[in-house]
Amino acid sequence: MNIYWSSKREYWTAKNRVLRFEIRLLVSGCLMFLLSACSMAPIGQDVRYSRAAMLHLYELESWSFEGRLALTGKSDSWSANISWDHSPDVEKIRLSGPMGQGAVVILLADNVVTLDRGGDDVQSSTQPEAFINQQLGLLVPVLSLRYWVVGLPEPLLSYKETDVGFNQAGWRSEYRQMQLVNNVAMPHKMMIMNDQVKLKLIIDHWIVNDAKRN
Repeated sequence: MNIYWSSKREYWTAKNRVLRFEIRLLVSGCLMFLLSACSMAPIGQDVRYSRAAMLHLYELESWSFEGRLALTGKSDSWSANISWDHSPDVEKIRLSGPMGQGAVVILLADNVVTLDRGGDDVQSSTQPEAFINQQLGLLVPVLSLRYWVVGLPEPLLSYKETDVGFNQAGWRSEYRQMQLVNNVAMPHKMMIMNDQVKLKLIIDHWIVNDAKRN
C-alpha cells in the first residue's frame, strides 16, 4: 500500500514538474513573440517618399540600421546581410553571409577607408571608393550612399527629384516602400541603380538618434 501511494506521489510530482516546465516555456515563447513584435517598425502602406519631409534628417547626430543587400552587375552579383552605424566621425559597415559567415567590416573616416576581413587581414586606403570597388568587384558609390540610404541626396551635388526618389551623379535612387520610425518615415525598400549596377536594399530595423548636430 505504501509503495502504491509512494509511486502515486512520484507520478504526480513528475507530472507537475513537466506542467510547470511547459508553462514556463509557453510564457517565454509569448514574451519573445511580444518583444519581437514590439521591435518591428510598422510598414507605412500609405506613407510615400517625400524628400521635403525628410530634410531634418541631415541634422541627425547618429543612426544605424540592419537589413539585406543585393548587388547585381552585368557579369557578377552577390548578396549579404548588412548593418550600418553612422556617427559624425566614422561610418561602420558590416557585410556578412548566412549565420555571420564571411564577415567584412568597412570603416570610413574622413578620406581613409579600412577593410577588415578578420584575423590579420586588414587593409587601408586613402581612395575609399576606388579601393572598395576593387575589393567588392562592383561599383558602389559608398560616399554618396551614406546620404542615399537615409533617403536624401548628397548635399554638395546637384540632383533631379522624381516621384519616388531622385537622380544624382549618374545614379537613380527609388524608394519603393517606407516605414515609420519614431513617427518619422524612413526607407524600408529601395533601389539604387545605373546602367551597370543595381543595388537593392531592404532595411529591417532602424535606430535613429533624435539628437541634432551643434
